[in-house]
Amino acid sequence: MANRAVFLDRDGTMAKDVSYCSRPEDFEIFPNTAKAIKLLNERGFKVIVITNQSGIARGYFAEETLKQIHEKMKNELAEKGAFVDAIYYCPHHPDDNCDCRKPKPKLVLQAKKDFDIDLERSFVVGDLDLDIELGRAVGCSTILVSQNPEDDDLPKKAPDYTATDLYDVAKWIVSQI
Repeated sequence: MANRAVFLDRDGTMAKDVSYCSRPEDFEIFPNTAKAIKLLNERGFKVIVITNQSGIARGYFAEETLKQIHEKMKNELAEKGAFVDAIYYCPHHPDDNCDCRKPKPKLVLQAKKDFDIDLERSFVVGDLDLDIELGRAVGCSTILVSQNPEDDDLPKKAPDYTATDLYDVAKWIVSQI
């Protein structure tokens, strides 16, 4: 049987949204991120990060720096018994019209192939409209993480669930199985 997955956006969902985070020391995961991911790990979900990182194309930081930021993230998760199975990122500028920039589905479809994922039984979690659009495009359930659920800037395409915290998201996901 194919695997279930939770596809997580990075900035604004797992970690503080620092504009074009270009230094590992500026990367800060939210307090409940590790707890949420650990719960998903324990329940057998593949946890996969899908992130747009146009700061590379813009020349704000190099791919090597992005790797250092992701190593920091993985180390902080590991300290609390959590892990991500993979990280997929788009390094392109929005104007490049590439196939891998969210909300286009290329990165999720690659993860599906790499990890034998059943998309209909999986979830896309993010803080922006493009995350919800991505989830809809690939047939996953969609979850919005919003620090302010009353915000007028919430996605126009209603998600399947909305929460203010990633741990609330993880609890909701495991309640669905």
